[in-house]
Amino acid sequence: MEARIDFYSSEVAQKFIKHIVTAGHSVPDSVLPLRTQELVRLRASQINGCSGCTDMHFKDAVHAGDTWERLNLVSAWRDATVFTDAERAALELAEEGTRIADSATGVSDEVWANAAKHFDEEQLSALVCTISIINTFNRMNVMVKQPAGNYQPGQFG
Repeated sequence: MEARIDFYSSEVAQKFIKHIVTAGHSVPDSVLPLRTQELVRLRASQINGCSGCTDMHFKDAVHAGDTWERLNLVSAWRDATVFTDAERAALELAEEGTRIADSATGVSDEVWANAAKHFDEEQLSALVCTISIINTFNRMNVMVKQPAGNYQPGQFG
């Protein structure tokens, strides 16, 4: 399988990616736990059908110490007993933030209030940024049909 275009050799795409990656650097070292960040990135990527990001964030989460069992259950998080209440709230916010067009209200007040019970304002800001950035990468990769399966943890720095 090949991508529709070689996105990584495009001058315009490289400039764009550089800025998105730079924006994303504010989140990994934030007060939002890395484990939660990766769960959110993985779930949004699954929803969007982004094979490249699903591959990357599954592998990065394993590399960071998360378990195969938990990661295998991300798509069924509502019924899985392996997630904390805070992780469930983050996954719920990620789902509504990713499927924003599916609701007349975008992210519901109930989902936001649930997240706010578990995360302070700084963590919520990091969570919103994480969801926004992964959705940007998902959309790019899906549009160009970027193939997946060869990612190695840490490959992109």
